[in-house]
Amino acid sequence: MWTLSGFSDEISPDFTEQCEVVQGLGLKYVEVRSAWDVNILDLSPDQLETVKKTLSAYGLKVSSIGSPIGKIAITEDFAPHLDRMRHAAEVARLLGAPYIRIFSFFMPAGDDPATHRAEVIERMRALVRVAEEADLILLHENEKEIYGDVPGRCLDLIRSVGSPYLRLAWDPANFVQVGVRPYTDGYAQLRPHIEYMQIKDALFADNSVVPAGQGDGELAATVRALRHDGFDGFFSLEPHLAGGHATGGFSGPELFTTAWRAFTGLLDTEEIEYA
Repeated sequence: MWTLSGFSDEISPDFTEQCEVVQGLGLKYVEVRSAWDVNILDLSPDQLETVKKTLSAYGLKVSSIGSPIGKIAITEDFAPHLDRMRHAAEVARLLGAPYIRIFSFFMPAGDDPATHRAEVIERMRALVRVAEEADLILLHENEKEIYGDVPGRCLDLIRSVGSPYLRLAWDPANFVQVGVRPYTDGYAQLRPHIEYMQIKDALFADNSVVPAGQGDGELAATVRALRHDGFDGFFSLEPHLAGGHATGGFSGPELFTTAWRAFTGLLDTEEIEYA
């Protein structure tokens, strides 16, 4: 049984509306990235308590904290960001989330990522030490323009850090947008390290984001392979159907529902059970 979740801030800035729509679709989990147009790591203690109480009121749990950790330039000062990672761990523990999504730092335009590899690995190890102390798993997302944007460098991160507290979140649309055929080019080498799936799709032709199964993200082939491999984890809807930006994306209630229908329709076609 696969478990559906979603970046609920794609529905609305208002956290109560986020929960209403998610509950109405039958989801039991959300991925919390922002509320009231404030990033999850910048919410006040009172706001975080409101998030926690609202989740409880709607019978929802948190699959992952959709943090922006690692979404800074590799040349920026790391010390404040490491403090932010410690806060992310506190927020995850408060909301009962087992995972925190992270990234592997933006590369300066035109630079060969290999020239920054040592610094990336050192920083990732520091982030993972925080996770180890908190007993939380970090999920590295293959975002565009960061060190780990293609399968080979994603694998390099996992092997170099060498900790069970660092795993992969698979985002097929992001792979498409850097010219990678996700299943064809990346699945075999990365499958042992894939812990979490982010569901959005995209087209090679113009990099536009489309509902799951309508782009070049090879989602049907991927879910078939995951079923064959016995994958048992979260599939988090991150539609970006009304737009995306450096810190997130938006769809609105109707397009979020469109994204949910597209992915659940794909699962129904493949006769895969989900909750």
